[in-house]
Amino acid sequence: MTRSVRRTRRMLKLAGAGAAALMALSACSSSSDAKKSGSSDASASPKLSGTVTVFAAASLKESFTTLGKEFEHEHPGTEVSFNFGGSDTLAASITGGAPADVFAAASPKTMKIVTDKGDATGAPATFVRNQLEIATLPGNPDEVASLKDLTKSGLKVVLCDKSVPCGAAAQKALDAAELKLTPVSYEQDVKAALNKVQLKEADAAVVYKTDVKAAGGKVEGVEFPESADAVNDYPIALLKDAPNAETAKAFIALVRSAKGQKVLSEAGFLKP
Repeated sequence: MTRSVRRTRRMLKLAGAGAAALMALSACSSSSDAKKSGSSDASASPKLSGTVTVFAAASLKESFTTLGKEFEHEHPGTEVSFNFGGSDTLAASITGGAPADVFAAASPKTMKIVTDKGDATGAPATFVRNQLEIATLPGNPDEVASLKDLTKSGLKVVLCDKSVPCGAAAQKALDAAELKLTPVSYEQDVKAALNKVQLKEADAAVVYKTDVKAAGGKVEGVEFPESADAVNDYPIALLKDAPNAETAKAFIALVRSAKGQKVLSEAGFLKP
């Protein structure tokens, strides 16, 4: 074998060894980058899990139930559990130690019950507003056309209790119209007031526009100008001792997102 042939073979072996080493180094580098990238992605968006307990005003029942299902769909492994009721009752439960992650109130006043006790984390954020409307029986047989008409003799009218946001707003509207009204009953939340009309136990009730809309054909809504003087802001807050804080933050983010606002707007809520 000639010297030139041996030299050529040696050079080919060295070139092959170098290429193999380069490929191995490249593979290690790619694997390392992939691991770094994977860990970075994981830390950037941790997987949410567990149950989020939301205490929310009764008027939010339909829209929040929809958002809860959307949240569970977006985050498999999570569950949203709701406790709907009068905001004052919910606030009292929270300050009394009831375990919850999120509080969505129908007025700043009821949210203040919680914040004054130091039971919320950060400043509450207003996410929607709501306006009053008169709910009558279908077809409005008593021909209620104004807030003043609710003072007609013999008309059975129901209001929310004055301690509840819808009741406080109704009283504010009555004061603006300089009217006095004695209802047949005061109810502990807006759904209970509306239910009295649906069951024909009352002729009319002062509730929120969103509740009239949610009831569909079961009641008829009557707008009145004084309602503009009694629009309620709805604040939402993460609670201090939230058992599932990270997932709760994500639910609040959904409520305040464009998607959440669309659901609330379609339910009849006003933008914050």
